[in-house]
Amino acid sequence: MSPLELQKTISHGLLSFPVTDFDASGDFRPSTYAKRLEWLAPYGATALFAAGGTGEFFSLEPKEYSEIVRTAVQTCQGKVPILAGAGGPTRLAIQYAQEAERLGAKGILLLPHYLTEANQDGVAVHVEQVCKSVKIGVVVYNRNVCRLQPHHLERLAQACPNLIGYKDGIGEVELMVSIRRRMGDRFSYLGGLPTAEVYAAAYKAMGVPVYSSAVFNFVPKMAMEFYRAVAADDHATQNRLLDTFFLPYLEIRNRSAGYAVSIVKAGARLAGHDAGPVRAPLTELKADEVERLAALMSKLGPQ
Repeated sequence: MSPLELQKTISHGLLSFPVTDFDASGDFRPSTYAKRLEWLAPYGATALFAAGGTGEFFSLEPKEYSEIVRTAVQTCQGKVPILAGAGGPTRLAIQYAQEAERLGAKGILLLPHYLTEANQDGVAVHVEQVCKSVKIGVVVYNRNVCRLQPHHLERLAQACPNLIGYKDGIGEVELMVSIRRRMGDRFSYLGGLPTAEVYAAAYKAMGVPVYSSAVFNFVPKMAMEFYRAVAADDHATQNRLLDTFFLPYLEIRNRSAGYAVSIVKAGARLAGHDAGPVRAPLTELKADEVERLAALMSKLGPQ
């Protein structure tokens, strides 16, 4: 799949980040991870991101990263394209990107580096070096310390033909509109705020109709229903699901930093597809919070 073909693929449909399976000792568990991908793939996601943010990329060792990407690619071959997360210091991000390319991933989601602060001109150089290290398509994730401006992206688009996507995890309307207007159809644009469904209609109005769903990990049928409602401008269905599931879900998720991942693993466990524990520094949901999540899920019916 060429970068241009990948760009076309991720310009429509629902995307998702499968959680990464760990055993009771916290080690990667490939058998249930493969079963998870086999379960999720038929629901119709356009692409899946292996070892992404919800997949706890930030806690993985390089050897584990290779195992995760290899398992995802082999399991989903011919079913759904796999993009792999890459990030951290520039040289390490390059190693991750090149390893993902070697293992057959169709693209890279370039996650932010992990310095506490950086000049955005330097961040742009970081992105350019990673893009030029591989031939597959790259999607840059504007989030946290990566806050590229329209002029940065315009220069990067010229220098890196394989930079084919922009994912927004910042949520600044002025910046998103400025980037969309400046860059036109040069990129695929993805909504990437946590629990993206809450922002989906607003982002669609800004010309960003595609987003990645974390809840697809445990309520895939409902996640697809919500996406179809957004695509069809079915506001009645959107509002019903926002009121009965997503807004109460946010009340649980927002109780602690890091719960954006922990609550997804809790949901997967409740759905009968246990992915094991989260790794430190993340913490598990408390018992009463799990009960509240279970009650929300039960109202949705079988998934």
